[in-house]
Amino acid sequence: MHVAVCVPVGTGHVNPTLGVAEELVRRGHRVTYAATAAHAARIADVGAGLVPYRTTLSGRPGPPPQFTARDFHRAAEAALVESEDVAPQVLSGFRGDEPDVVVHDATMAWWGRLVAARWGVPAVACWPNFVGNRHWSLNRYVKANPLRPAMVRALWRVHRSARRHGLTGLDLLQSSGAAAQLVLLPREFQYAGETFGPPYTFIGPCLTDRPSDGDWRPPPGREVVLVSLGTAYHDRPDFFRACLTAFAGTPWHVVLAVGDRVDRATLGPVPPNVEVHSTVPQLRVLRSAAAFVSHAGMGSTMEALALGVPIVAVPQMTEQQANADRIAELGLGMRLTPAEAGAERLRAAVQEVATDERIRVALRDMRDHIAAAGGATAAADVVERVLGD
Repeated sequence: MHVAVCVPVGTGHVNPTLGVAEELVRRGHRVTYAATAAHAARIADVGAGLVPYRTTLSGRPGPPPQFTARDFHRAAEAALVESEDVAPQVLSGFRGDEPDVVVHDATMAWWGRLVAARWGVPAVACWPNFVGNRHWSLNRYVKANPLRPAMVRALWRVHRSARRHGLTGLDLLQSSGAAAQLVLLPREFQYAGETFGPPYTFIGPCLTDRPSDGDWRPPPGREVVLVSLGTAYHDRPDFFRACLTAFAGTPWHVVLAVGDRVDRATLGPVPPNVEVHSTVPQLRVLRSAAAFVSHAGMGSTMEALALGVPIVAVPQMTEQQANADRIAELGLGMRLTPAEAGAERLRAAVQEVATDERIRVALRDMRDHIAAAGGATAAADVVERVLGD
C-alpha cells in the first residue's frame, strides 16, 4: 500500500514521524513524504520518497508566540495561506500515484487533511504535542478572549476554507472525523491522560537513527550535558553566553547547539570543556548525556525521556511552557523561566537533575511507560488497521 506522510516545515514536526515511516517501509509499504526539500536527507534515511513543496512561511520565525488573540489570528491566517498554496502542489506532485491513506501533522499541516478529502482516502491525524478535551487543553495557557473580533474572524476563515473542501472547521482545528488520531507521547505524560478515549491512541515517541544528521562521539571519562533551544526560537546569544559562564571549569563536557541565527564569534571565549556547534546529531549526543538543558519542545522532550535523560527546561514560547510545567510536575527535571536562566541557576539546576535520586526513579518509570506505549510498531498497526477497513 502507498502511504503519504504530510508534514509542515518545522524539524520538530518532521523528526517525530520518521520512525513511523521507517516501520511502515519495513513492513513492505511504500511511503512518500510531502515535505520541504530541506528534509530530503533524513526522509531518505528511513527509505521513504519525497514529493517536495514550496512553503509560504518565512524561514525566520518572529517573536515566540504567546497565544494572544493577535497570535492566534496571525497563526490561523498563516496556516490557511499555507494550506491553500501547498495543497495544489501536493495534489500535482502525487498525480497518477495517489496514496491509499494520508498520515498528516494535525497541528500545522491542515493541507494534509484537505488533500486526503480530495483523494477520497482516509486521514490519520498525527499529534506531536499535547491534545485537548474538556478536562484539559492548552486554553489554560491562552491569553486570548475567544469572543474578540480577531479570534472570531480567524475561526470564521478556517470554517469557510474547510467548507470549500467538504470539511468543517473542526476537521482542521481538531482533526475531527479522522480515521484515527495518533499522539506521539505516552498517556502518562499527557495532562489528564486517563480521560482520553477513542479516537486517540497514545503511542509515545517513535525514535530512529538519523545518519544524515552526522556523527558525534563522547569524550572518554566525562559526563556530557547537551544544551539546545531547538530549531525555531534559538536566537538567544545572551542565554548561550550564560551557559559558557555556568559550565566553565566544571567536570561536565558541554555540547552547545546554538542554531543558525547566532554568530558564534559573539559568544566570547569558549572554555576547553565546551564545544559549540550550530547543530548537532541530537539523538547521538543524548545517548551519552547526563542532563539536557532544553527549550522543552515536545520532540526534544520525548527524545530525552525515551533515553532517560533529565531535563532542565527553559521554555521559549507558550506551548513549551506547558511541556516544561509537565516535566516539573512529574519530577522528570526542573523548569526555569528565561529570566531565571542565569549562569548560577543553570549550573545548580544541572547539578540537581543529574544527581537527584527521585528524578532518576521518575525517569525510569517514564521510560517504562514509553516502552509500553509501543512507539512506531503501535503507530504502524493503527495505519494498517485503517488501510484494512
